Amino acid sequence: MIAQLPETERGQIDAVVRSVRDVLGDDALGAYLFGSSVTSGLRADSDLDILVVSSRRTSEPESRKLIDGLLTISRPRDDRTGLRHLEVTVVVRSDISPWRYPPPMEFQYGDWWRDEFTSGDVHPWTSPNPDLAVLLTAAREDAVAVFGPPIDRLVDPVPRADLDRALIDVVPGLMADLEGDVRNVLLTLARIWFTLETGTIASKDVAADWAITRLPAGRGDAIRLARAGYLGEAQDRWDSDEIAAAQADAATIREAILRV
Repeated sequence: MIAQLPETERGQIDAVVRSVRDVLGDDALGAYLFGSSVTSGLRADSDLDILVVSSRRTSEPESRKLIDGLLTISRPRDDRTGLRHLEVTVVVRSDISPWRYPPPMEFQYGDWWRDEFTSGDVHPWTSPNPDLAVLLTAAREDAVAVFGPPIDRLVDPVPRADLDRALIDVVPGLMADLEGDVRNVLLTLARIWFTLETGTIASKDVAADWAITRLPAGRGDAIRLARAGYLGEAQDRWDSDEIAAAQADAATIREAILRV
């Protein structure tokens, strides 16, 4: 599967592995590529999602070193170099096996935190983190090992009740971030609704299509625009009218989520 990816993406994955092993050495038990790159196929603005399972924690200097390495590998927001954005998450095996909720998150790199990382913050994420339950579920469903054993040997299954709880627990934070990250928030809300209803995790565009058909008349324009931006079919520019439509779509989906 990884061999079928374009050369640029394979190069980024190899560079992530080198950076992780440079910091964690043999304590990195496995690294797993998951998400659209191994399921529905990379979209125009898809991230490369990589989960790393470690046998130990990272020190602050090690986190800083890992961040500095990933900053050079990942594509900055709004940069059209051909590189992919990275989302690299590190979990400590003993934190997730045996399973408990909410799970601790040891480390996470994402380009939405570039400002924090470049200003010296090495820990902008929250821990424990409900969203990690969703991430681990997605990874167990479709991950391909970059190195290490099959993922189910290191990552316990997340009980459905905890997955549903996590999906609902992340909604307030998403709603608070709407105006600063419109596309991602709308598409993530659609995925949450889809997963709560179906018990499965779909790509953002598939979840958006599903949600659009279930929205009441007069709703869905903002979700359509977010979907088109994600697929590279349109420039999703969010002026005051589009923001108002996004707020209306987000509120409608939030109400649907809370009714599930």
